[in-house]
Amino acid sequence: MPEAGGRAPESAGPAPEAVPVPVAPDPVGPVPVADDGALPLPTPLQVLRSLESGPKGLTEERAEERLAAVGPNTLPARRTPSLPRRMARGLRDPFTSVLLCLGLVSAAVTSWGTALVILALVTVSCAVRTAGEHRADRSSAALRALVADTATVLRRTAEGRREPRVREVPVDELVPGDVIRLGPGDLVPADVLLLRASGLRVHQAPLTGESAPVAKHPPEDAPSLAEPGPGLFDRPHLCFQGSGVASGSGTAVVVATGADTQLAAGQAAARERGIGAFDRSVYGISWILIRFMLLTPPLVLMADAAFGEHGGGTLPFAVAVAVSLTPEMLPVVVTTVLARGGVALARECRVIVRRLPALHDLAAMDVLCVDKTGTVTQDRPVVDRALDAYGRDDARVLRWAALNAAWTLQLAELPAPDALDEALLDADADPCGEDEAYEGVTALPFDHARRLSTAVLRRPGVLGAHTLVVKGAVENVLERCALDEDARARVRALAARQAADGLRVLAVATATRTPRARDWTPADERGLALTGLVTFRDALASTAPDALHALRDRGIAVRLVTGDHPETAARAWHELGLDPRPGSGGLLTGERIDALSDEELAGAVTRTAVFARCAAPHKARIVTALRAAGHTTGFLGDGVNDLAALRAADVGLCPRDAVAVAREGADVVLGDKDLAAVARAVDAGRRGGVAIATYLRVALSSNLGNALAMLVAVLLLPFVPMLPAQVLAQNLCFDAAQLSFAFDRRPRAVPARPTALDPRELLRFLTRFGLLNALADLATFAVIALTAHSAVTGAEPEVFHGGWFTENLLTQGLVILLLRGGSGRVRGPVGLAAAGLGVLGVLIPFTPLGPALGTAPLPPVAYALLALVLGLYGCALAAARARYAARHLGGQP
Repeated sequence: MPEAGGRAPESAGPAPEAVPVPVAPDPVGPVPVADDGALPLPTPLQVLRSLESGPKGLTEERAEERLAAVGPNTLPARRTPSLPRRMARGLRDPFTSVLLCLGLVSAAVTSWGTALVILALVTVSCAVRTAGEHRADRSSAALRALVADTATVLRRTAEGRREPRVREVPVDELVPGDVIRLGPGDLVPADVLLLRASGLRVHQAPLTGESAPVAKHPPEDAPSLAEPGPGLFDRPHLCFQGSGVASGSGTAVVVATGADTQLAAGQAAARERGIGAFDRSVYGISWILIRFMLLTPPLVLMADAAFGEHGGGTLPFAVAVAVSLTPEMLPVVVTTVLARGGVALARECRVIVRRLPALHDLAAMDVLCVDKTGTVTQDRPVVDRALDAYGRDDARVLRWAALNAAWTLQLAELPAPDALDEALLDADADPCGEDEAYEGVTALPFDHARRLSTAVLRRPGVLGAHTLVVKGAVENVLERCALDEDARARVRALAARQAADGLRVLAVATATRTPRARDWTPADERGLALTGLVTFRDALASTAPDALHALRDRGIAVRLVTGDHPETAARAWHELGLDPRPGSGGLLTGERIDALSDEELAGAVTRTAVFARCAAPHKARIVTALRAAGHTTGFLGDGVNDLAALRAADVGLCPRDAVAVAREGADVVLGDKDLAAVARAVDAGRRGGVAIATYLRVALSSNLGNALAMLVAVLLLPFVPMLPAQVLAQNLCFDAAQLSFAFDRRPRAVPARPTALDPRELLRFLTRFGLLNALADLATFAVIALTAHSAVTGAEPEVFHGGWFTENLLTQGLVILLLRGGSGRVRGPVGLAAAGLGVLGVLIPFTPLGPALGTAPLPPVAYALLALVLGLYGCALAAARARYAARHLGGQP
């Protein structure tokens, strides 16, 4: 059952999670500040002894020795790679590496034009990659701003001195074992364990993303630790560097400093990242091309050796054929498309794409893991029902609970109501506004020992009676009520049913007492009359239902991964109109996940929609298991405890108000923690994905067709079918035309399902359409043979070169127009590029540039026959594209 308490903030939201926290380093050894749920917690005295410290702190001499041993309390500096190093890292891409090797081979065979062009393309590719990484690189300034400048420390001047001296020391001089004092407004300077606390409440938003302050207290004041939460951030006896004191005060011992703190661990996790969906796709496509390119030169040389004698021009021609298979503009087109999509998202949706390939990963995403609080629910609970002791609706119970909340807030001078009290006051906006209103006498605020709060009230004009209104955890209130065992059992069962339905439960009781002069104490909280129960549920985010259904309509399955109780998580999911158990796997908890192997978990995650009581390692395992099951997975989180999952996902998302280290680790930063923004980002990614896929289909199918035709021509002709300069000029024209895809202004329909660069699908496409293109080239050979026989026999190779050069550019223009997809008239950059290719293909052989390239015009009749070939090719290409789209692309263009 979820725990309830009048002022227990941990009952107002999901339990936070954490990655393992390192504690005190040598020479004092590790400090056991947390348990695994099976071992008893160490006492503060045991922790102090393990740190060779005491309640009065270290001596100055001992602190100096320890500072020299463990180092200053500073976050590790982030080393930014230099520009030359970034450029060199770009050469590790297999595609770029092969281009560079081909350039070196071209230079070795003195094909200087090809070598220079390839070198320029490699340089542009590395420069584009470097520029993108440089823009995406974030400094750690925001993270370091979370660290205080000074801390209040208790230190003794010598071993014999009994009383410590309280003084301010620079934070970087703190060491494990130092005893510090915390007060309102202080930043926690290191990871600490509380020794004493009075009303201490801490903002942990920089670590967990929780908006409400969390109550903190020493271990002996924490009976709830018998049922530990899923992570270290859930431990009320621990405070972490980067959090801030909202109210109260405390004394604590430092257990971790510098690189061993949770904040530093999060910073280190933000730098590590696996290979995403985009990188996997590009690697797969690159290796397909590499196999083709490595196979092509040997085939050309073997064919020449067996069937022809083309002389010394064969090797440069073979290298040129291999180069012609390469979509040289791939890095430029991809980066431009993604950059334009990112700019549009930032301008229109306030979504920042920090890593450009993440836009493709959004398009390919088919599973999105989200936290509950602040994503599908708001950061606050709301009152669900007010029940009497028999489970019937009773508005008086809500009125008494609201009176307790209002007067406790005023009389105890609390800085702000907690989440449950605020929900009560919202539900009963004016509890003190009746004609016969109560006046407050005194209040006993909530504490973790009693787990309840009491307001003492009186009616104006009514003498001789004060009313005690008590509100708190069900069991603690029942202990103070005058009920028989049957009544207690009935109320416990009622509360258990409400908790099993995912609701949080508070009990409310009252008692009438005679006025007195002495103070009211907790001892007076006896012999109460139970009024009833108030239940709370998580308020759904206003946009969540529509956004979840929009994601589902886009083929994206949403998984809820939370640290909250299973019943609470399942209820929220059910209220959204979704089934928390879509398959036979059921709801999974962190404890159950620990019992599963990686293989078993990979099968279970595909059948489960809700994961509860999950710590940071559980979240990362869930994301990794989804990816192992073949899903492209996104994760939406906002705290340090989400870092492992953010980095494990194909694409990590976080809201703009997430902690700095989470923003540093995320790929996409949303303007708001709103699933609707995710849907818009997915749409933008899919539009860009369609443009990139279209470019690859056009470029690779045309290039493969030309390469196949060249291999056949080597067998048929007594001369090299195309000079290296002609191959280079043709590639430059085609590459320049293909760049238009990056600036295509055609409004693209958003695909209804995830879009990814699938190497296998691309291989099927380019094989079929490459063969069709090769057939058009062979038909061109036949036209040239019929109209200019000498061009084939070897007397006039320039005519053959000119005819094939013209046909190549014309067919490539047709490929751009017809494989682009869509309907209607082609306008904008793509139409101009296709028209430009056609004009260049026809005119170049007639210009002075034609003889320089080794080309000459065809006879007039050849152009008429060539037009017929192109018309038939265009009809076949259009029919094949429609058929392929219907079979393999779900009708998408």
